Amino acid sequence: MASKDIREILVATDFSDISDAAVRVAHAYARAFGARLHVFHVTWPDELGLTALFAALVAELGTLVPLVVASQRGDAADEIVRYAKGHGIHLIVLGTHGRTGVSRVLMGSVAERVIRTAPCPVLTVPPVGGGEDARVLPPAVRHCVSCNTTSHDFLCESCRARLRAQAVYVEGGSEHTTRPKPTS
Repeated sequence: MASKDIREILVATDFSDISDAAVRVAHAYARAFGARLHVFHVTWPDELGLTALFAALVAELGTLVPLVVASQRGDAADEIVRYAKGHGIHLIVLGTHGRTGVSRVLMGSVAERVIRTAPCPVLTVPPVGGGEDARVLPPAVRHCVSCNTTSHDFLCESCRARLRAQAVYVEGGSEHTTRPKPTS
């Protein structure tokens, strides 16, 4: 696929620092290719402040690139792929946490699932190194989607640790949240 064929770019965001880097990369690609940028977010139940987060992001990106803002509730990987198929997306850009090994198995990988099922190429943007230069967009006031405490990420560190502990407890590394019934 030549760059002239990329007219629609989708970037998925959870408004974390990692996805902020992906948004910045996707915006640069859209500007270079003269493409429209679709900023997409998969919502969680009871998520608060989404309109304000989108407004701040759109204001930060400016008017150099045509933007489409959309959100959908559901499984992140499934909804990203569904949106891409439904809107003729030519390139998907995703941030990745860069997890490997047991951590990736326990937490899953949205990026990996999107790569396997996407109808177009997927560009993954790894986390940026530490320090002040790592911030791509200005920090926004965010709240943990689980406990609603102030957090710099989608989940606060305590909820992330609790989720990891629950995942470790689940038998056989399965993603099921209930234990299978024993057969007699």
